[in-house]
Amino acid sequence: MDPTPQDIERYIAAGLECQVLEVGGDGRHFQALIVSQRFEGLRPIQRHQLVYKALGERMREEIHALSMRTLTPAEHAAGAG
Repeated sequence: MDPTPQDIERYIAAGLECQVLEVGGDGRHFQALIVSQRFEGLRPIQRHQLVYKALGERMREEIHALSMRTLTPAEHAAGAG
């Protein structure tokens, strides 16, 4: 059974504290807006690595594609996402 957007939200939230977490998708391809204080001072690739770490093996086994917008709370408040 393919994961739902709600499943992906739970997986990410379990491994990364998020101020905003919105996931959409069709069970194979997902899009996520992730706002976390942990992203402060990190480059985009480092932010994505934190999300991949939170997802663990699910990224290889269950999730075919995940498009992410990873923002700090300040970036989000400024309308960057």
